[in-house]
Amino acid sequence: MAANDGPELTQLLKAWSRGDQTALERLTPMVYDRLRRLASHYVRRERAGQTLQRTALVHEAYVRLIEGADADWQDRAHFFAVAAQVMRRILVDAARARHAQKRGGDMARLDPSELDVDTIAAPGTDRAFELCALDDALSSLAKLDPRRAQVIELRFFGGLTVEETAEVLKISAQTVMRDWKTAKTWLARQLRQV
Repeated sequence: MAANDGPELTQLLKAWSRGDQTALERLTPMVYDRLRRLASHYVRRERAGQTLQRTALVHEAYVRLIEGADADWQDRAHFFAVAAQVMRRILVDAARARHAQKRGGDMARLDPSELDVDTIAAPGTDRAFELCALDDALSSLAKLDPRRAQVIELRFFGGLTVEETAEVLKISAQTVMRDWKTAKTWLARQLRQV
């Protein structure tokens, strides 16, 4: 999210919310490029040539966001927070489907000492179970501390930087880092119990 695209993107989102289809046409390239960057966050740790996963993730997220055209977008931060949630749902659903196929013995138990929220595998890998476990733990965290859960969701699932996360949540970058560290510690403790 470049700082200079904020006002224009916010205006286009609001116009689109009011039904202006020309706003959607102008908005699409801006949003699509950002969604591609977010999706790249997941595939950079995958084998070379796995661009279809990124493309499929972007297309699915874009379609779901466009289908939510009646949403009342407040600003670009609101839009990208929703985009992070949509990507999380897509990734977790894919991981759960992969895990369901392996139910019966092929899936190894989660070893919490190997899990790192920063490097957890995408659902197309054999570590899809970890993503499901992370999603479950993150849902529990959201009940206890919604902001810290949002920090994890925006940074991990949304691929936002510390500064972008601070902008979305309207908190300082230092608070984001403090929440990030605390939430990661809490999640690791929960994942050890899996």
